[in-house]
Amino acid sequence: MAIFTLGINHHSASLAMREQVAFQVERLPEALRALTRQKSVHEAAILSTCNRTEIYCVAEQPEAVLDWLADYHQLEPAALTPFLYRLSALDAVRHAFRVASGLDSMVLGEPQILGQMKDAVRQAEAAGALGVHLHKLFQHAFAVAKEVRSSTAIGANTVSMAAAAVHLAERIFESIGDQKLLFIGAGEMIELCATHFYARQPRAVTIANRTLERGRALAERFNAQAIRLDELAEALPRHDIVISCTASPLPIIGLGLVERAIRARRHRPMFMVDLAVPRDIEPEVGQLDDVFLYTVDDLAQVVESGVESRQAAVAQAEGLIEQQVETFTRWQESRDAVPLIRALRDAAERARRHELEHALKRLAAGDAPEKALEQLSARLTNKFLHAPTQSLQTSGAESRDLQDAAARLFHLHTEDSGPL
Repeated sequence: MAIFTLGINHHSASLAMREQVAFQVERLPEALRALTRQKSVHEAAILSTCNRTEIYCVAEQPEAVLDWLADYHQLEPAALTPFLYRLSALDAVRHAFRVASGLDSMVLGEPQILGQMKDAVRQAEAAGALGVHLHKLFQHAFAVAKEVRSSTAIGANTVSMAAAAVHLAERIFESIGDQKLLFIGAGEMIELCATHFYARQPRAVTIANRTLERGRALAERFNAQAIRLDELAEALPRHDIVISCTASPLPIIGLGLVERAIRARRHRPMFMVDLAVPRDIEPEVGQLDDVFLYTVDDLAQVVESGVESRQAAVAQAEGLIEQQVETFTRWQESRDAVPLIRALRDAAERARRHELEHALKRLAAGDAPEKALEQLSARLTNKFLHAPTQSLQTSGAESRDLQDAAARLFHLHTEDSGPL
């Protein structure tokens, strides 16, 4: 059964298009269950990040997955098709390995995608959407990513989105140490950004989060204040740098809110980074004279300068991935033989039981045990060899191929040590 991947990412679509097909974390289990209820979809996992939305599945009719994706997000399939890539068989396997290894990321070699993929797998397992094929695919992908990272320099000098945000902020402000920072959200990306910015020793740090307890847990690490999201209107004017990354389906910072904050700041500049998809900050905010607003796509231009130092490792990483694609393919081919192996064992078991019953009847009738055992072994041997012997004798034009197959299956050699 073939593995199929349907996706949209930063290579194929703009941020505006990507945010239309992003999945909210809390709705992923529901989405996975709905997807696997489609008759042709047997297994599924959804990877949804700021840079990509990808559906990995085992499906008989890939077009049904496209129709489901469009329907789920209330879009026309024709509106999505120009931005989608569809990969099957080896191409789907290779893509999964490249994504896990950071070779398909906006920031080449970035490590965050591996954790995001592991989260996607955990979500699929919890929803009961992961089967033997996708489970094996992702476990293999994780092992490949580990090998690529440990045996190549793909992750050396990685410029992360967080580091890029700091770099841009330092273009606006002479010293981050003089600024007050507001982080909106408390997820992995915000934690990473807070770590990078906190190293510059800012004047003050505030963490705003929907769940105050989680915000406080992160705030303790950075000697910061924790507030609720409904306190943003009051807090925004007091902060010079704002970094936002939440899972909100709609913007949480609108144009009017920022306009009021700028007036209260007497038009002192405000640096804002929106790392969320869908966006947390309305795009119109970037048109304000005193606001410097950047999105994930904007940050991609900053990280390009660090790509050259990692390009030398790409060829080595691609070579490792190709080896592992071949290994995974062999596993898939072995899975294709499982029904035949099961049928072979079932036939042998039926023959064994039949002959055992026959031998027990002969013993009950008074036959000597030695005679019954001799007859049992002879009858079993004849039954097991009847079908292959008959096929070899009547093979005709296929004779040579069948003889070679029989020699391999039963480890046979003729008197001159050549294959039977």
